Amino acid sequence: MNSKQTFLVFILFLLSITSISAQYGNNGYGGNGYGRNGYNNSMSQMNQSQPEKPKEIPTEVTVQKVMDIMKPAINLDALQVIAISNVISESMREQSILLKQNYNQEDQEKNFKALSETTDRNINQFLNPDQKEKYLAFKEDMKNPKKLKEKRSKSKEKKD
Repeated sequence: MNSKQTFLVFILFLLSITSISAQYGNNGYGGNGYGRNGYNNSMSQMNQSQPEKPKEIPTEVTVQKVMDIMKPAINLDALQVIAISNVISESMREQSILLKQNYNQEDQEKNFKALSETTDRNINQFLNPDQKEKYLAFKEDMKNPKKLKEKRSKSKEKKD
């Protein structure tokens, strides 16, 4: 009888070891179970499953899109396109610097307004009087994107 009891205790011991081994991974604490490494693995998997930050659009691409709209609207020549592209690129670099700095809302608005005025002044240096009027109209259109889209679609219909 004593040997049967010893045998049963031994079997229970083996079963409990395999149960513990299954919970903590097959090789002790190193699996994907509840062991220390399992916790770290699950945390790293959670970090990987979070969506990545959207990639920033390069300044050159944005400037090119603005110039594609601005050139026909203001009737710019090639030299003006290059000069104004440089002004807009510099303005965008300064905007990104301002965004990275910790200003309160009011100061940040003042800084952006000053930057906008400086950019407008620099752009106006390259424009003739007729183009300056068109530039003011262009800026108003840019403030209201629906009107700009309507104008573009009308001009495309006229071309067809």
